[in-house]
Amino acid sequence: MSNEITLAQELIDFIYQSPSPYHAVSNIKKELLENGYQELLMTDSWKLKKEKKYFTTKNDSAIFAFSIGKKELPDTGIKMICAHSDSPGFKIKPQPEILVEKKLLKLNTEVYGGPILMTWLDRPLSISGRVSLKGDHPLFPQSAFVHFNKPLLIIPNLAIHLNREINEKGIILNRQKDMLPLMGIVNDTFEKDNYLLGLLAQELDVNQDDIIDFDLSLYEFEKGCLVGMNNEMISSPKLDDLAMAHAGLKALLDANNTETTQMLCIFDNEEVGSVTKQGAGSPVLNNILHRINTALGYEQDDFYRTIYHSFMISADMAHSIHPNLVEKHDPVLHPVINGGPVIKIHANQKYTTDGDSGAVFETICKKAGVPYQKFANRSDMAGGSTLGNVSTGQLDIRTVDMGNPMLAMHSVRELGGVLDQTYAVKAFSTFYKLT
Repeated sequence: MSNEITLAQELIDFIYQSPSPYHAVSNIKKELLENGYQELLMTDSWKLKKEKKYFTTKNDSAIFAFSIGKKELPDTGIKMICAHSDSPGFKIKPQPEILVEKKLLKLNTEVYGGPILMTWLDRPLSISGRVSLKGDHPLFPQSAFVHFNKPLLIIPNLAIHLNREINEKGIILNRQKDMLPLMGIVNDTFEKDNYLLGLLAQELDVNQDDIIDFDLSLYEFEKGCLVGMNNEMISSPKLDDLAMAHAGLKALLDANNTETTQMLCIFDNEEVGSVTKQGAGSPVLNNILHRINTALGYEQDDFYRTIYHSFMISADMAHSIHPNLVEKHDPVLHPVINGGPVIKIHANQKYTTDGDSGAVFETICKKAGVPYQKFANRSDMAGGSTLGNVSTGQLDIRTVDMGNPMLAMHSVRELGGVLDQTYAVKAFSTFYKLT
């Protein structure tokens, strides 16, 4: 099996084991610990040393890992790769059980981010996330992560016999009415009240009374796979943006650079604007960098020197040209799957890339021996945004926005390239190894 196929399969496994941001961060944390990284708690006093490796987490769904080099931070800055742990989907509301005709149990949900709703229909779904339990202090409940590793729900389509024009006119889906998942068919003795809490208690082996609250989401149960005549493509949920999180982690562990300082930042809540305490729009990264500066004995002016010597890669997936809808893309800039990382450009700065930062990333790709591509939207179409421009509202660091090309972004199942994952890891590793 080729190295590219092996890496792609590792990504598929990582995504399958990370059905929620909490699980993604937990899995990254495990790999960091296995590779000599030490955990720092936000509530502790930090004592840091050069040539040591550390990480800290925020709200269980964001993680920040850094390897401190020998050279002085104010002289070399920090090389950062930033991605996000969340994906569009559905969050479960409190008291979610809804009984229909005294027989059909469905759950009340709320749409998170901007998923392509129709792709969630008729898919085996399950539930994952975080459960908050009674703790020793009212201000600090305990957290437990739950992952029902079996198909529990489905959002059924309406039969074509009851909607004869669906193939000609399409379908408009109401988020409250049409997108509630069916959980089961109940019998006469069924008690719907707190049914989900009972399942959670059973799965976690805790008393139901100990469950205070939860942050639970739906996820597609089926595992990703390789597709194509030569297994050259990856079909999987959550490529946006766990593919970039995975590539950043692999590169950080591969770099082993003891000369300069590297950092991997995985934020949460990018899909809903990043303005949360664990999002790129919060002061969390600024605060962590200040704490690193202080713990290493530097002054405030040294902090600013560090910032202005630093460089950030905002790594979030990009669009490949669609084979059936070429006209939806810029007439010249046509990124393709397995064509290499895509530098994302926007005149109105929804992406942070400018001539300076784009040149940096192009040079890195050339040094790594990987191809690169460029993307801009059609001038008459609005595009998306990412965490790069949000984070620079908190820290004025030179930043480039990039990502691997993909199709079906925000579908329940997205499509990326096998070679592109290797290209990204090579480019990121080269970046981290710069001294």
